[in-house]
Amino acid sequence: MNTLRNKVSLIGRLGAQPEIVKFDSGRTLARFSLATNERYKSKEGDWQEVTQWHNITAWGKTADLIAKLLNKGQEVVVEGRLINNTYETKEGEKRYGTSIEINEFLVLSPANENK
Repeated sequence: MNTLRNKVSLIGRLGAQPEIVKFDSGRTLARFSLATNERYKSKEGDWQEVTQWHNITAWGKTADLIAKLLNKGQEVVVEGRLINNTYETKEGEKRYGTSIEINEFLVLSPANENK
């Protein structure tokens, strides 16, 4: 039951080609942005669409697979957990950010299908 405490599943499209970083230790990191869309009807009866952007990271074998399989524009399902980050700017301001560290993904659209 502990795995259900911090779990995120999203379906969306890659906003850019994944960035792949290989460290001297042999570990691999993959980063990309994922766009999710929601549609709803306004009070006036018009359909509205809202796009949310999510920062996605993956490590190890998952990152290696991302490097081989994913391209900008592809639709994917990702599953992972929320990570809250704190950092300080050069000016000394404290900033916060949230990313999703994934451990699994499923490709929904072919590599050559870019919308």
